[in-house]
Amino acid sequence: MQTLPLRKVFFQILEGAHYGDLYSHVTRGPALNSPPSSSLAIDNFRCTARSDNLDNINNADVTRRSHEHTDALLEAFNLKELWDDYGIVGDVVPFTVAFPRADIHELLSPDLLHQVIKGTFKDHLVTWVEEYLDLVHGPTHAAQILADIDRRISAAPSFPGLRRFPEGRGFNQWTGDDSKALMKVYLPAIASYIPAQMTRTLSAFMDFCYLVRRSVITEDTLLEIHQALANFHEERTIFEQTGVRVGGISLPRQHSLKHYEQLIRSFGAPNGLCSLITESKHIAAVKKPWRRSSRFEALGQMLVTNQRLDKLAAARVDFTCRNMINTTTLPMPSPSQSKTTDDSDDPIVEGERVLGEVKLAKCASRGVPRNTEELAAFIGVPQLPSLIRRFLFDQVSEGDVDPMSVALETCPEAPRRIFMYPSAVATFYAPSDLSGAGGMHRERIRAVASWRKGPPRYDCAFLEKDTELPGFRGLHAVRVLLFFKFRLDRTEFPCALVSWFSPISDDPCEDTGMWIIEPDLDEHGERMMSVIHLDCILRGAHLIGVAGKDKIPRKLQYSDSLDAFKAFYVNKYIDHHAHEIAF
Repeated sequence: MQTLPLRKVFFQILEGAHYGDLYSHVTRGPALNSPPSSSLAIDNFRCTARSDNLDNINNADVTRRSHEHTDALLEAFNLKELWDDYGIVGDVVPFTVAFPRADIHELLSPDLLHQVIKGTFKDHLVTWVEEYLDLVHGPTHAAQILADIDRRISAAPSFPGLRRFPEGRGFNQWTGDDSKALMKVYLPAIASYIPAQMTRTLSAFMDFCYLVRRSVITEDTLLEIHQALANFHEERTIFEQTGVRVGGISLPRQHSLKHYEQLIRSFGAPNGLCSLITESKHIAAVKKPWRRSSRFEALGQMLVTNQRLDKLAAARVDFTCRNMINTTTLPMPSPSQSKTTDDSDDPIVEGERVLGEVKLAKCASRGVPRNTEELAAFIGVPQLPSLIRRFLFDQVSEGDVDPMSVALETCPEAPRRIFMYPSAVATFYAPSDLSGAGGMHRERIRAVASWRKGPPRYDCAFLEKDTELPGFRGLHAVRVLLFFKFRLDRTEFPCALVSWFSPISDDPCEDTGMWIIEPDLDEHGERMMSVIHLDCILRGAHLIGVAGKDKIPRKLQYSDSLDAFKAFYVNKYIDHHAHEIAF
């Protein structure tokens, strides 16, 4: 048995084309592309579960991996048995084996990107769904179904931070951001084309994924994580029953999910942890020096290149400190200069945590009427003045009286002059999404007739209904048709004209886990509208049409989606905060 020098082992690690090769060295196990007969792979470095039975919860022989366990195996078996049965390279000892308090089986943190997002979701579930469609419907019909799924994905309404997929999920090179973006809109697009149990499988996994990606994880969250993973393991057998996974499901990356509960207790919330940080070093330390080498005995040349680059970097820092060279970069802006304005689309809000608020955009819309009657005709809502009057009645009345049930003559007169605004900005506490140090997140809700010189955009929003009720039961969903402000008796009223939605059931969909809502209609079949105070708005909402078995028209644009469907999913997967409040 040989112990490799530190430098040689280090460059063997760096020369690996995949970060999994690093795991294969430090864990004495095979890399991702190793033969399937090996018992341990890069994501199974924590326990002794066998590769053909990774997730058997009744397997009492499974224990935590340790150096002591590995040493016992080294004494008991030959090299071939060690590799075939335990995935151990018996004739190589990692240089970290003697480090104090450096048990690699405990120190390696979870990898959300490769194990959860790209691993289980993209490489497994998305691929399996496509294979299922091909098995059941045949290649030709499956291609037609996938084309319709692509149209459903591309027809998803706009939302801040949501990447558009104009061609659906059919792109050649997937990135982590692609997988995260597709995850937000994938489930509603495929729900009607796959069995209910398969839909529940994806829903359970999505819940697990969003729970472990939270920045604040409590004991209750850990219980939810445990339950979501149990549901996923129970429901995923549909892929075996339908013939997609004939040999069963025993995959290292899915098995790694079982360790997340303990890993979170050991390392804290894993949100933000990703091996891409170390992978990026591979480019500077290996790939670029390799390209500069002669390709013959390149290791020594690469070492010299890295040494010279380090010396140049150190010299530059020293020369800059001595004022011997002038930096070519512009000076960093001061905090006052870099501070975002009220009209910024930057989701990050610096500063400490404060109560959430919703404010109108800084500037009113230009080139639009400011007379109430004229503005009503301009936006095509002639009943706007009467809706404003009923809103004022609700503001001044002391009793709990429905303003829509009283005679219009008893309501205060509408103001003659109002100001229209293109958007409003909601600021709220969402530490799991892009946010400042205090966890505050900014989101813009738009209501414009033309967005970026293109089609109209009228976003949806959540309103608070009852803070005592959990999840979406305590919320309303509306579509904002107009933001405006007026002054009456020295009081300023920031308002929104909205159309309403109501749930079609008292519970969310059993399969997707999302609420399904439909527009509220009046006796003429028109969508019901009313004026609300801006303080009623909690944050933006994302709705995706329920297509059912119907195929999406080829010419349907995402800007028409909220008008084309009769029912909508309340998309709780649009971001982490929505997943926390719209369950």
